[in-house]
Amino acid sequence: MVRDLLIGKGRKDGRNRCFSSEFYKKYLPNREKHHRDWLVYCKDLFDKVFCFCCKLFKKKPHPSNLAHEGISDWGHLSHSLKMHESSAEHIHHMSIWFDLRARLETNQVIDKKFQYEMNKETKHWRKVLKRLFALVKYLAKQGLALRGSNEKIYDENNGNFMALVEMIAEWDSTLAEHIRRKKNHEIHYHYLSHKIQNELIVSLASEIKVAILKKIKDAKYFSVILDCTPDVSNQEQMTFILRCVDVEEYFLQFVIVNDTTGQGLFDSLQSVLKHLDLDIDNVRGQSYDNGSNMKGKHKGVQKKLLDINPRAFYTPCASHSLNLTLADMANSCEKAVKFFGVVQRLYTLFADSTKRWKILKDNLSEKSFTLKSLSTTRWESRVESVKAIVTQAPEIVEALHQLANEETDVKIKSEATCLAEYEFRSFEFITGMVIWYHILVKVNNLSVELQSESMRIDEAMSSVGVLIEFFKDYREHGFEKALNCAQDIASDLGIDPVFVKKKNKRKIRKKRHFDEDDIVSSEPVQELSPQETFRIQYFVYIVDQAIGSLERRFEQYKQYEDIFGFLFTAES
Repeated sequence: MVRDLLIGKGRKDGRNRCFSSEFYKKYLPNREKHHRDWLVYCKDLFDKVFCFCCKLFKKKPHPSNLAHEGISDWGHLSHSLKMHESSAEHIHHMSIWFDLRARLETNQVIDKKFQYEMNKETKHWRKVLKRLFALVKYLAKQGLALRGSNEKIYDENNGNFMALVEMIAEWDSTLAEHIRRKKNHEIHYHYLSHKIQNELIVSLASEIKVAILKKIKDAKYFSVILDCTPDVSNQEQMTFILRCVDVEEYFLQFVIVNDTTGQGLFDSLQSVLKHLDLDIDNVRGQSYDNGSNMKGKHKGVQKKLLDINPRAFYTPCASHSLNLTLADMANSCEKAVKFFGVVQRLYTLFADSTKRWKILKDNLSEKSFTLKSLSTTRWESRVESVKAIVTQAPEIVEALHQLANEETDVKIKSEATCLAEYEFRSFEFITGMVIWYHILVKVNNLSVELQSESMRIDEAMSSVGVLIEFFKDYREHGFEKALNCAQDIASDLGIDPVFVKKKNKRKIRKKRHFDEDDIVSSEPVQELSPQETFRIQYFVYIVDQAIGSLERRFEQYKQYEDIFGFLFTAES
């Protein structure tokens, strides 16, 4: 009905006056308030107000514009309303409306049969839409695709949505009747097309978004979590997540960003907060990854937000910081880079062919421990890759020998022979494998612990401190432990557990002028053994890198613990 038109605040007119809700009220001489139920403001029809009674029931030209094209002169609207509501035409039309409304409520109108059919049809469509909403909500919650290759009912490959409609129709009379009407072409709009599905998804998302924003506004203070990644169309998208005091994180939306600099991302953040009607001064925390455009101390998003709101404490992702610590260790030493390169080569060799993979599986004793590809984003997950090699080195070598004997491709044969005869027969490679296994297991356990829902900042710092102490102790005593484990593996492989001395590189002599002396140190240089060289240049190097990286990357958490630590020690 006309009363269902959009009611709200209007736009400004030429005199910079706005339509106000006060126009719906009329104050009588005795100061009693009377509501103008007949007044309707419609935003879509050029921001005008109408008298819906006069507009519906007029039979001849009405002297007031409220019964025709409407009025948008807000400055003189009060006078126009008083003149209109006191006119005889308006009083007559209002009496007609009161009489009609009373008969509609008691179902005493002349077309009551048609009214009954209309109400019955209305209830039917509400039931249909209620079921369609439930189907979309279920599929979205389970992360299932809605559509198939066609949209025909009772046809193959018509997708999950249509298939569920067919299944429910077997037990539900409402959907069964709906499908019958569609098949008999009794209805034109059946609300089963992909466009309607998209509208239902948008409607559900809008309601969920409103509920989330209400909870956040009621909490007042919140934290923001941002992360950027390109989608399948190579368009950069930023995930926008809010966290409020109930310690729950709410994903709000994806934000398309074209400028990935610190300023560009901060401008996008400001724009989203403004669009959601959230005050940036109420931000009490911010958390991003460790990218320079996010965490930068001078031009990063966290710095620009702190310049506006100093209370928005920046906290880097703990698991990501731990992940970057391992990346720092692996990239700090040429031997470590080479080791992980061999692990990836090993996986690629077998995984590129089902025949080769079967050879590997047939030789492994533990079927659950198999080779895995190295993750480029989660370094701690590489423990599974290294674990398969450490626990099953003889079986993997046997698989490489079998592959080299059976393979006809010269390139694959050469790669398998190289891995079996060169890498796995190097005691240096085996020792490095054990060292990395010890490190990755310890870091992986901490990573899982940091991602616990109940983890607190004081507990996180305590766990990081334990890991730092582990590395310090491992620096002093871990090499001997790793050496003993590596000797056991070398014994199983049948190789000598000794470090091979590398050939000395030719010393490059700098050309000197005739007046320069050839100064030779009189002190003899003590040459280190291959084992000591490996310990100092590989083992000690990566462990020192781990200690320094952990202390540097978790320094921010230490500062916050010093500030808020009393909260965790206070008695409840």
